[in-house]
Amino acid sequence: MMDREKALQLLLKYNKNKFHIRHALTVEAIMGWYAKELGYDPDFWSMVGLLHDLDFEMYPEQHCIKAADILKSVDYSDDLIHAVCSHAYNVTVDIKPEHLMEKVLYTVDELSGIIWAGALMRPSKSVADMQLKSVKKKFKDKKFAAGCSRDIIRDGAEMLNWDLDKVFTLTLEAMRATETRVDKQMAERFEAYKSS
Repeated sequence: MMDREKALQLLLKYNKNKFHIRHALTVEAIMGWYAKELGYDPDFWSMVGLLHDLDFEMYPEQHCIKAADILKSVDYSDDLIHAVCSHAYNVTVDIKPEHLMEKVLYTVDELSGIIWAGALMRPSKSVADMQLKSVKKKFKDKKFAAGCSRDIIRDGAEMLNWDLDKVFTLTLEAMRATETRVDKQMAERFEAYKSS
């Protein structure tokens, strides 16, 4: 079993921004959900999701280059390092997603940003009442959450041999199923910061 608390402390060493921490927890939860749905080890998939943007806040220009060095220095496996770094394929590294888990991460990382940005515009501030048609509308609007690459999402869906509707539906379902848990973790983590 991988040590999640150790991974979380590593994440928090390199990430202070609440947005980046929430994104890491969200992608961790999404990846764990996908692993269960697809019949894989949720611990490994979740760990990759938690650590996928480890270096992004401090080293955006060296994203997944610095992460490889950091993860090697604390003895993470080559499999985990490859999986983490492959999600920046053709952006900062040439490490292509090979395994199903890497292709899922490559695709849902960007998509989760669009879905979450869309949820924040809703009166509920939640994905709980968000519908597929809303995700599709936000995806088509290139100015909305412009930092989230539609090309990466399309490329990822193609790697998976899934159509966009399937990717949108599953990722939205994953976020609905895990949002309360992520909210709780954020509340606990930031309350802990306030009292220390």
